[in-house]
Amino acid sequence: MLEVALQHSFGQGGFGLDIAFATPEVGVTTLFGPSGCGKSTVLAAVAGLLRPQQGRVVLQGAALLDTARGVYVPPERRRCTVVFQDARLFPHLSVGTNLRYGLRRAPPDATGPGLEEVVALLGIGHLLDRRPARLSGGEKQRVALGRALLARPRLLLMDEPLAALDADRRAEVLPFLARLRSLAGLPILYVTHALEEVDALADRLVLLEGGRVLAEGTVEDLALRTDLPLAGRRDAGALLPCRVLAHDAARGLTRLGFAGGELTVPLREEPPGTRARIRLRARDVAVATEPPRGLSTQNILPAVVIAIGEAPSPHELYVRLRLGPTELLSLVTRDSVARLGLTPGLEAWAVVKAVTFDRAVQEPEA
Repeated sequence: MLEVALQHSFGQGGFGLDIAFATPEVGVTTLFGPSGCGKSTVLAAVAGLLRPQQGRVVLQGAALLDTARGVYVPPERRRCTVVFQDARLFPHLSVGTNLRYGLRRAPPDATGPGLEEVVALLGIGHLLDRRPARLSGGEKQRVALGRALLARPRLLLMDEPLAALDADRRAEVLPFLARLRSLAGLPILYVTHALEEVDALADRLVLLEGGRVLAEGTVEDLALRTDLPLAGRRDAGALLPCRVLAHDAARGLTRLGFAGGELTVPLREEPPGTRARIRLRARDVAVATEPPRGLSTQNILPAVVIAIGEAPSPHELYVRLRLGPTELLSLVTRDSVARLGLTPGLEAWAVVKAVTFDRAVQEPEA
């Protein structure tokens, strides 16, 4: 478990940081927010690259920083490995030698994956003899991840590791990050301002704004909160854990199951049994008070209206729907709420017009 409490200001009238949060023992905790909100500053303080004016950082019960007690563990003794935006590989060394450098940094008694396991995990076996100059941006980041993992850290820190990559390279690296998240077995603190990375990787979300924590919790819970800045995004909506149930190749369709129902999406490649996470954007969920007919949309699910709340636009409202244990958001006009007589407790139908398959796929169930 990682516990962080920091206070720091950059000069009189400058940016100030005053935050506190904790992470689980394993899994990805994402620091999310706009540029300049303090995400990278927090990461630097945890790594020991910034010495805050006041604060406490405790990892697995051991204090790495405690200004009240005069404790400051140097960065090289914290066993907190950082992966930056740029891969920072040694240009004169091959990929294999860069990876073995990470292994040499690991304490003799530290346990963790070996070189062959990491190479297989990241799919970089064919790159071992190349120099960094002959790698794509995505390949460099995969090698940097491997080197960091082979150092066998107690905490893996990632400072916007995909920010310098184009969309194609990000799509290339995200599945490997998701696989790393599943198999690393250690806490990961991940900094990003890209919601697609949050959807793909995060177990827990710490939402920052202006150097303060606005909210923290599971990604699924915070995605449904209409009082947070997330609700103002075009991609605002529910994030649902689901499972691939079956494929119908003849019709070009895949069935997904979630707690509360099933969804049909265009044909996917993942085998049945594979777990995933999907985003149902609020603007892609319509509400009907009668069972719709004659629609091209196949996903029409019985639901109950449980709440109606404000949206960023004065002409729209968020309608919160319950489907069994699952909740969705629908963004509709105020006129639609009045015209349909939408009120809490009303039985309705959620008409899902689109499903965004944002979650990099995990391993199939055994």
